[in-house]
Amino acid sequence: MKFKKKFYFIVASYFRFFANFAFRRWHPRVIAITGSVGKTTMLNLVECTLGDKAHYSHLGNKAHYSHDANSAYGIAFDLVNLRGVTGSKLRWFYLFLAVPLKSLFYKHQEEFYVVEIDGERPHEAEFLASWLKPEVTLWISLGLSHAVQFEQQVKDGLFSSLDKAITHEFAMLPQYTQKLVIIDGEVDLMNRALDSIKQKNLTKATVIKCSKDAVKTYKVEPNHTSFLLQGTADSVSHEYEFNRPMTKDIAIQLTMLETLVNYLKVKPRYDFSNLKLAPGRNSYFDGKNGLKIIDSSYNAHLISVKSILEMYKAMHVPHKWLVIGDIVDQGSIEGQEHAKLADEIIKVKPEQVILIGRRTKKYTAPILKEAGLNIYTTLDPREALKFLEQNLTGQETLLFKGSQYLEWLIEKLLKNPEEAKYLPRREKAAIKRRQKRGLN
Repeated sequence: MKFKKKFYFIVASYFRFFANFAFRRWHPRVIAITGSVGKTTMLNLVECTLGDKAHYSHLGNKAHYSHDANSAYGIAFDLVNLRGVTGSKLRWFYLFLAVPLKSLFYKHQEEFYVVEIDGERPHEAEFLASWLKPEVTLWISLGLSHAVQFEQQVKDGLFSSLDKAITHEFAMLPQYTQKLVIIDGEVDLMNRALDSIKQKNLTKATVIKCSKDAVKTYKVEPNHTSFLLQGTADSVSHEYEFNRPMTKDIAIQLTMLETLVNYLKVKPRYDFSNLKLAPGRNSYFDGKNGLKIIDSSYNAHLISVKSILEMYKAMHVPHKWLVIGDIVDQGSIEGQEHAKLADEIIKVKPEQVILIGRRTKKYTAPILKEAGLNIYTTLDPREALKFLEQNLTGQETLLFKGSQYLEWLIEKLLKNPEEAKYLPRREKAAIKRRQKRGLN
């Protein structure tokens, strides 16, 4: 395992060495987005507000966004305009040759580089932060996602707990940030980390903390969300609307966005009618026989599950059903995380809960059963589909959260089968994995 981790960074250093030629030639103003969850959503909010090549704004085409790239490998590829890392050996051979060649000639023309930076494994955030040295960092969340990756650090005595190990990793970004750090000021661990960094003079950046205090109203429906927020700088109320369900936590991201806009002194475009989020992140679909489907099946971490269920609870819709998959990559804490999951589900008071996966069956189901909820547990998505088809009336709203082949379930329930292309995991490798499970 230790060799595997070392090998990852050996290869990453190879790609970084060459990609750095292109990065230095470009020399953009870097805006970094980091956190346990929500990075891609934040990136899309920034793009929609500051503008992309297709829509008018103050920045126009002056910004490049790191879509589908947030790792040590992915960002290196993005800097030389390469995409598509797969498990194919031939593809990797191509990348080993292409990155050095592309780095000699390719140059981005944009003034800004808006980039996601992940911290899902030890030292990756520092690896990227020390290289990119962002002008601005938006640290949007902190949770125990990918906790299994940090267990060895706790066992080795480097940190007393998993949350401290993960906090330390993400805190690398503020330390290398040059001008401004914007954070969710309601997360205690983030506050303490930033306070410690400032006290030790480990960063020269200004730190601004945002909170939910700006939220005046929050209304959410399966296909619409509205916020009324107190302005961060002008004390003027700003109204935001989305044509999809959005969590209340997005309000903090919106206040962070306003703070970024004020810093950049640009003319924003707070029109989210064209907002496009990655598949499996709160997409709304019409289902068969009148069903309403909310697809949040891209992944499941407790911090995002809690946020999604809070959103679902706020919806005024009848017959709320939940389809929940396992929270993966939790290692030794998977039991306590799935017990917390049960507590969050109980708050929603759903009419029916379908649990798919061994972890939810072992840890979550007993708590829900004791609370008197109607539950159905299975390890097989095909059995879950059979249960749904036998028991749905068409009056229900179904929220899907998790990654246990839930996209296959949703596909089978869509009113318009052609909309399956908007579901997550449409790539060939994912299709093959489903086929091996008999999910055709």
